[in-house]
Amino acid sequence: MERDGQKIDIRKFLPHRPPMLFVSNMPFVDDTSVITEFKILPHCIFLENGFFTEAGLIENAAQTCSAIVGQSFYDKKDMEGTSNDLIGYISAIKKVQIYELPKVHDILVTKAQLMSRYDLNGVSICTMSSSTFRNADLIVDCTLNCLIQEV
Repeated sequence: MERDGQKIDIRKFLPHRPPMLFVSNMPFVDDTSVITEFKILPHCIFLENGFFTEAGLIENAAQTCSAIVGQSFYDKKDMEGTSNDLIGYISAIKKVQIYELPKVHDILVTKAQLMSRYDLNGVSICTMSSSTFRNADLIVDCTLNCLIQEV
């Protein structure tokens, strides 16, 4: 997966599909960090009274975080997500602070950092921190443990 500033279609690299896909674009990724974008649409399953719920915010963070470690399982030039199949799990939510719930049509920008990683036999266990913004306002701050493995 090349990372030269172009927006990578992350949908080709995540096993998620609508209605469980909570990342629209990935304008940046490197070996330790990632930035994703997500526009909250009216048909989103994690909407309640016009607001994107806590569960949706955590899933957005997890899908964003998985891009950091997940990319290492793919060939560098693979822009179609065809060189491997992965599955990922949230193994622990270490910390989550939700300051405000976003609304329909808001665009979220989520930034994540790899904190630690352990690899063994096609499985990565990692800890990542994530911050989600609406406009310039921090609305979510969390730390997750994830497990990512080849299928």
